[in-house]
Amino acid sequence: MVDEKEDNMKCLTFFLMLPETVKNRSKKSSKKTNTTGSGSGSGKLPPVCYEIITLKTKKKKKMAADIFPRKKPASTGTTTAPQYHQQNLSNNNLIPAPNWQGLYPTIRERYIYCDEIDLAADTVLATLYAAKKYIVPHLARACVTFLETSLSAKNACVLLSQSCLFEEPDLTQRCWEVIDAQAELALKSEGFCDIDFQTLESILRRETLNAKEIVVFEAALNWAEVECQRQDLALSIENKRKVLGKALYLIRIPTMALDDFANGAAQSGVLTLNETNDIFLWYTAAKKPELQFVSKARKGLVPQRCHRFQSCAYRSNQWRYRGRCDSIQFAVDKRVFIAGFGLYGSSCGSAEYSAKIELKRQGVVLGQNLSKYFSDGSSNTFPVWFEYPVQIEPDTFYTASVVLDGNELSYFGQEGMTEVQCGKVTVQFQCSSDSTNGTGVQGGQIPELIFYA
Repeated sequence: MVDEKEDNMKCLTFFLMLPETVKNRSKKSSKKTNTTGSGSGSGKLPPVCYEIITLKTKKKKKMAADIFPRKKPASTGTTTAPQYHQQNLSNNNLIPAPNWQGLYPTIRERYIYCDEIDLAADTVLATLYAAKKYIVPHLARACVTFLETSLSAKNACVLLSQSCLFEEPDLTQRCWEVIDAQAELALKSEGFCDIDFQTLESILRRETLNAKEIVVFEAALNWAEVECQRQDLALSIENKRKVLGKALYLIRIPTMALDDFANGAAQSGVLTLNETNDIFLWYTAAKKPELQFVSKARKGLVPQRCHRFQSCAYRSNQWRYRGRCDSIQFAVDKRVFIAGFGLYGSSCGSAEYSAKIELKRQGVVLGQNLSKYFSDGSSNTFPVWFEYPVQIEPDTFYTASVVLDGNELSYFGQEGMTEVQCGKVTVQFQCSSDSTNGTGVQGGQIPELIFYA
């Protein structure tokens, strides 16, 4: 008896949700049944239940046409896609059917946005979130492309965290490429302090991180300070260590230079006295103590070298400098990070050179450094490094320049190539108007580009 009442209530509830047209037909069917029906069973069956049964069986196709009516478009002289609508059973309003977008040829007609996508740095992540949530793949791809093109050391750590959240493996890989090659810039950026703990751990574990370990240590402490503020904790050494937790042991403190450890990590207060003592012993003692910290140095990245000359030579009156600039232009077909240049040295025995190297794009200086290098009198090239690797975008020409001061007679390159294949990277060379000392595509200085890819 209870089950019968429950069934009747369910039928009544469904009846109240039905459109008026269905209710009217149910009432007519009820009157007809009460008038002509015979037997006690026919009177007990609620009319609405009969209507439901009819919907599921004999009148299914007919009723489907009533519930999902085809709305004829207004005659405008042009052909438009038919619009299908579904009747809302609760208020008789018409709502679009789930697959109505497929009837329209352009994005503007189908969805919540138009063909023109205007993205900005401060809104792109929120837009990507909405595109993922509402399954708009075209907009999501546009957001990811925008993020990839605007990717730099300043935002790479934050975007790494977001790319993992949004499950965008290609963007994640691009972020790791930037973080590995420009690790020190990425770790010193403000965005590094905004990452979550899981992303922090993944960066501290990174084997190919191209950074000094003291920089990694200082970045972790900066993150811990901001994390204390996020958790409303006092800015104390104890709380910094607390929020770092086991991630502290992912920092390879024993691999630091002894000076960096003695003047930095050992005096930070984050390490316990026992840890500090054991690490000092690990540096100096023959029998090294066991440490919780990883004691194996990171592999970092192996730099690649693009050599643009097929041979080199020297003459009794070449190659002279006298404060003039040697310069060459180059372009690559994929993103790389220029770490420095390989330069020729003296052809008259060992000598020391002072080199001012510079990297520009459309006249804007992207990187420069003033350093010294020692040449041993051989025809080898000698590396001169930028302070930080410089990000180079594909299909754009950059200008590499050097001004040397030292022994005026040096080796120089010959049989230069306009295009060189270096692993998966293709490099093109062309002459630069900045060159005032004779260097060009066919010969001269700057024989090598040193880069990470």
